[in-house]
Amino acid sequence: MNWQEILGILGGLLGNVGIIPQIARLFRYKTAYEISLPFVYLWISSTICWLVYGILFGLFAMIMWNSITLVLASFMLYAKLKWGIRRKADAAG
Repeated sequence: MNWQEILGILGGLLGNVGIIPQIARLFRYKTAYEISLPFVYLWISSTICWLVYGILFGLFAMIMWNSITLVLASFMLYAKLKWGIRRKADAAG
């Protein structure tokens, strides 16, 4: 394993570990109003692009970490759709 691959693995690890507390908070408090739905959609789209790129070029670190990021982003999307969409009844009341 060369230093470039180690750097890619470390970058992916830090990026994913950094988002885990936010996702844990969403599920602990069951509120996601502070998360932007366009952000989540763009994050998932970006992750899919990077994952496909990694697959096309056979880049292990990109495939591994973007697969994990896609799972984490899916959790965030689930939380946003379940606990973060204001409905007319909620806004009125």
